[in-house]
Amino acid sequence: MSSMIRFPSSMFSLYSSSSFKSSLFPSNSSLFRFENSKNSLSSNVVYPFWNSNFAMENRSFSVQSASKTQDEAVAQDSSFQGSESFFRSVLASMEEVYLNKNPTAKAILELVHSADGDRICYDHFAFRTFGVNGHGIDSMSKFFLDFGYEQREELRFPAKKLKAFWFSPPKVSTSCRGSGINGPLPRIFISELLVDQLSPEAQDIIKKYTDISRCGKEYAALASAFGTLTWKKPMYSEFQQLAKESEYAAWTLVNGYALNHVTISTHRLTSSLRSIRNLNQFIEKNGFNLNSEGGVLKVSPDGLLLQSSTVADSTSFEFSDGITEAVPCSYIEFAERLVLPQYKDLPPEEVEEFHRRDGFEVGNADKIFESTSKDQLTRRAA
Repeated sequence: MSSMIRFPSSMFSLYSSSSFKSSLFPSNSSLFRFENSKNSLSSNVVYPFWNSNFAMENRSFSVQSASKTQDEAVAQDSSFQGSESFFRSVLASMEEVYLNKNPTAKAILELVHSADGDRICYDHFAFRTFGVNGHGIDSMSKFFLDFGYEQREELRFPAKKLKAFWFSPPKVSTSCRGSGINGPLPRIFISELLVDQLSPEAQDIIKKYTDISRCGKEYAALASAFGTLTWKKPMYSEFQQLAKESEYAAWTLVNGYALNHVTISTHRLTSSLRSIRNLNQFIEKNGFNLNSEGGVLKVSPDGLLLQSSTVADSTSFEFSDGITEAVPCSYIEFAERLVLPQYKDLPPEEVEEFHRRDGFEVGNADKIFESTSKDQLTRRAA
């Protein structure tokens, strides 16, 4: 499970790409280039680490919770735990792995940025985990909690044998008007499979690989940033066995702690695409398939949280028994959070994020999970 670090002759290479990427990443960011081992879904992945004037310094920042209730929106300040530049560089590495593996997400981000002409903000990042032997939600959440995130409500998905928690970000008091990773910190949504509710056969497969991982659960965020599994590659027959019982389990077996999806905050756009309905039409008109489970647009019962997502990309994966097959990767989501009724009379220019509907909705999320399902991928291929 080792990765070979390959340095260019100049030791470092500067990242250069489209105007979209230059807006998401600082122009002076340096990069390490890693060549992944075979248990990664991709190889020759680029990982950015900021090289700004304050990069890697152990500085503290005054923050305020961005996801309190409206009455707590002006709550007391607390300290960002550690270096903000380091934290954002880890998020940037997770994002870069995600973009390299998922061309649809990369293309849509570039398309939206080009059409909207302004910054793109992320609503949330989502991860999947195995709820067994310490490899569940806690393995990934520790990284975010250490840097000032707060655990919020639990969500349950009995039919899928899942549970999840979401985490609200610390709001850096200094102005954060950047785009993408350099913009407002995203919420974090982490789910876990309730492994003990699966069949003994499925449990044995999952426990086999989490046992191999051993202390890998302590480095979930690192594995996500490097784009590698913390266990060895599985056999194709094991992947098939899990897929019959839980497509979530099969996905996690071959993707590990990889970023499952990022979500564009549509209401933070400036053009007509700020309406998620307009954005959905725009995306479909440009040839991309949206997850149709429960309807393209998923709406919370209160009508204030609107979500949609693409169908996941697929990639070739070489299993340990030498079989190579296509497996689902990740997708991109879109979320529009409407203004809460008590703030409906606020002038638009005065509306802040805490004036809008916060949190997540089980019904919406349940349908969004289907973005990696065989039914949706088959529809995409057709």
